[in-house]
Amino acid sequence: MHELAVTENIVSIALAKAAEAQASKIIQINVVIGELSGFVPDSIEFYFEFLGKDTIAQGAVLRFESVPTQLRCRDCGAVFRPQEETLWSCPKCRSRSVEISRGREFYVESMEVE
Repeated sequence: MHELAVTENIVSIALAKAAEAQASKIIQINVVIGELSGFVPDSIEFYFEFLGKDTIAQGAVLRFESVPTQLRCRDCGAVFRPQEETLWSCPKCRSRSVEISRGREFYVESMEVE
């Protein structure tokens, strides 16, 4: 259900930016979504069809760019992708003291308008 709220934000941002550009139609909205964001693109698309209806965003395409998970070891500084979803340890020093450096992103990157 949290996809409804973020989709409302996407529509709001797109309509505001389109108004600033004096656009008559929104063609495409490019959204960056991290693997760990918890958001499901299919659900966002579903809500977008409903929320964009009867606006200049109606019929616009949502394009999602997925950002893979990236971790950084707090002990040795190595940056890496986790090999398994549940076991996050550094491949260089085997430390489990890691932090997420990428993968939580979620934002409107750009859009195309007429």
